[in-house]
Amino acid sequence: MNIFNRTFGLMVLILFVFFDSVASDNVHVSVKNKLGDGKNLTVHCQSKDNDLGEQTLTDGSEYGWDFSVNAWGSTLFYCDITWETVNRYHFDSYSYDRDWKRCESQCLWTVSGEGKR
Repeated sequence: MNIFNRTFGLMVLILFVFFDSVASDNVHVSVKNKLGDGKNLTVHCQSKDNDLGEQTLTDGSEYGWDFSVNAWGSTLFYCDITWETVNRYHFDSYSYDRDWKRCESQCLWTVSGEGKR
C-alpha cells in the first residue's frame, strides 16, 4: 500500500470519528413552569427542521425533548413562551455555539415570576 492510500485512509477515518462523535452527542432540553399561583405557561419550541408544537404547561410541570447535535455544530432550537402578563418572549433554548460546553447533555430552563433562568 503506498503512502497516499494510507494517508487518505487515515484522513477518512479521522473525519468519520470526528463527525460521528459530534453527531451522536445526545442532548436533553427542558422548560419548567415555576410561575406559581396556578399560572399556565404556553411554550412553542422548534428548530429549522423540527417544529415541536405548542405545549401548555401547568404550574410546576415541565416539557422536554431529546436530539442529537449536527456534525456542523450549528444546531439551534428556539422557543416562544407566553403567560398571562407576557404576550411573547423569544429565546434560544439550545445553541451549539453557546451550549456545547455549558450544558453538554442537558439544558434546563426555568420560567418563574423572577424571569427565565
